[in-house]
Amino acid sequence: MTPTFAPDTADAISLLVVAPDTLDDTLAHLPDDEAAWARTLGFAAKSGSVVVLPGKSGKVSRALVGLGAAGARRRNRFAIAAAAATLPEGTYRLQSNLDVEELNEAALGWLLASYTFDRYAKKDAPKARLVVPEGVDAARIEAIAAGEFLTRDLVNTPSSDMGPEELETAARQLAEAFGASINVIRGDDLLAQNFPMIHTVGRASTRAPRLIDINWGAEGPSLTLVGKGVCFDTGGLDLKSAATMALMKKDMGGAATVLGLARMIMATAQPIRLRVLIPAVENAVSGNAFRPGDILKSRKGLTVEINNTDAEGRLVLADALALGSEAGPDLMISMATLTGAARVALGPDVVPFFTDSDSAGTAIAKASQAARDPVWRMPFHDPYEALIEPGIADLDNAPGGGMAGAITAALFLRRFASVPYAHFDIFCWQATAAPGRPKGGVGQGARALFEALPDLLGL
Repeated sequence: MTPTFAPDTADAISLLVVAPDTLDDTLAHLPDDEAAWARTLGFAAKSGSVVVLPGKSGKVSRALVGLGAAGARRRNRFAIAAAAATLPEGTYRLQSNLDVEELNEAALGWLLASYTFDRYAKKDAPKARLVVPEGVDAARIEAIAAGEFLTRDLVNTPSSDMGPEELETAARQLAEAFGASINVIRGDDLLAQNFPMIHTVGRASTRAPRLIDINWGAEGPSLTLVGKGVCFDTGGLDLKSAATMALMKKDMGGAATVLGLARMIMATAQPIRLRVLIPAVENAVSGNAFRPGDILKSRKGLTVEINNTDAEGRLVLADALALGSEAGPDLMISMATLTGAARVALGPDVVPFFTDSDSAGTAIAKASQAARDPVWRMPFHDPYEALIEPGIADLDNAPGGGMAGAITAALFLRRFASVPYAHFDIFCWQATAAPGRPKGGVGQGARALFEALPDLLGL
């Protein structure tokens, strides 16, 4: 589905945004019968609350949506978008005193709330449509929402229909839609072209591993996005339990997110040179699966001792990061559903990111607030480097001890990135529906990065 705003019409229904401290004044300016109806229904302008006011003809005269008190606004993103799911069918026009940033949040949240995943079962999308609020760049917001929808669709699709080949197909469709070039290296060609760790992780599957390489744009600073494309993760010989395997269709969420971000960039014609690298594999179990204790050689030449075959994402990313570094981009960013430690540290809703650049860290953190896409900077803590150095090989893919797992994983990746670099450890899943975020796959970090691009790349 394509997220779009409704065309403005003379009969668009007014949607009044009301905070608790402005409720009495708002009701005082309504017709007496409408104000009485709102009071009868107990409307208190709580965050996301909605009341529909009937006109004399029986049709909707106008509607009110609660913004909530200041504390509630900090706790609840996209509060106005909650109205999209509860209002009756129709076209609505916001009436508010919101500033431009708040209007952008409302507009984006509304489009994000219109998402449904109906590939396998019919679902009705919300039927309340919004006219683009005055002062909002409709094309930009629609491009951001479309990128998010692409990410959600890819993550929500089960692995039976989203293996390495299908992920390649999705990447090809995106490249073709925006005139980008694409090259794919598959199967044993990965060995011939020196991507040994991507090949090793994916070789046990009947679905051939591959490296997807998209290039777009001819001028401007260069940005390389690297996304983990593990289309299903059994854990390999260090087999996951059934409970932890249940959501492993989302282990390609890094790939899905960089494709969504790439779509935002291309759809808005950002003046940059963009490259997207996706190592796409399935971590399966068979007679030729890689083993605990194996020592692998990477594209960069560094050797890696395998202490857990379930720490495979950093292996495939390492070869892709080494390739990306060879071209010397101005900035390289990796995104991956990488560690459970990140979720223990920050939970499912806040994305830890790592960068050695204070200016980049500040830009991303600031942009995340404007984009309502929460991230939090964590350290590349150099003293922990010793934890990923096993002695028998250059690196350890899964150091023991169970502490600082997100940091040690990020440090591992940094060894393969010899250019300005940032890493995002995302979750990519919404366990409980919330305004603008239906249950299921969800993009994380992409909107913050898109908002930060001018500062990150000097645009």
